[in-house]
Amino acid sequence: MTGQAQEYDFFPAHVVRTRRLGPTMLRVTFGGGALRSFASGGRDQSFSLFLPHPGQDEPDLPYAQGEGWFAAWRAIPADRRAVMRSYTVRAQRAEPPELDVDFALHGTATDDHPPADSPAGPAAAWAAAARPGARVVLLGPAVADNRSVAFRPPADTGFVLLLADETALPAAGGILEWLPAGTRALVWIEVPDAADIQDLPAPAGVDLTWLVRAPGTPSGLLPALRAAELPAGAPYAWIAGESGTVKELRRHLVRERGVDRRAVAFSGYWRRGASEDRLREEAYARPS
Repeated sequence: MTGQAQEYDFFPAHVVRTRRLGPTMLRVTFGGGALRSFASGGRDQSFSLFLPHPGQDEPDLPYAQGEGWFAAWRAIPADRRAVMRSYTVRAQRAEPPELDVDFALHGTATDDHPPADSPAGPAAAWAAAARPGARVVLLGPAVADNRSVAFRPPADTGFVLLLADETALPAAGGILEWLPAGTRALVWIEVPDAADIQDLPAPAGVDLTWLVRAPGTPSGLLPALRAAELPAGAPYAWIAGESGTVKELRRHLVRERGVDRRAVAFSGYWRRGASEDRLREEAYARPS
């Protein structure tokens, strides 16, 4: 890729191993020599993951066409073209070159864990069945300082707020590991099962609260934030998860707490009742 795409590149990779982290989360470790050039910026570094359909040995992706790859990819019939999903780098190691990616496995099942109530999407189903050697392609950063890192607190930040559901748990974990020593932070992470709670490394000064969402109940993130007494100082907030909940949390901070909207980084990782394919098609059809 050329021009603007110097910031990003395609990285063929394969599954090295998988490890179940809890009822909802599965860690897939990817490897391959191309990953030596994958330049993660840490924190909530996101990338696009391309997966094969069942019966395919590798993703059907015309990435050799450079900047024209997206139009060429969309021109491939939907039942053949690579499944594209957005994920976060949970960890990266140099030698051997490896990336850890945590998948939320809604609707999937293994021998040890029954399926959830909601149906599994293609990425969750692929991850649950992934075996060493399975081939994928990543579209990710070729430079560490890239636009796909959203967590960027200003130098004058007094304290940090992090609010995430299980889909944003890997990103929140990456941010907590990145936070400089002495950072004051209030963190709420919501998961669907108490067994999904993880031991996340974080510097002293981080107040981390786990919330467990009972099946069929609304998110508890907004009530938790409403009830919180925030410290003095200029806040920087990072919010990610289900888009409706993210909007409510941002609205509360900006309208009810008076937080500068420029100090709130927010991202809807998913929307209830809509697949990522549908959201992408909606965005593609929107006038520019």
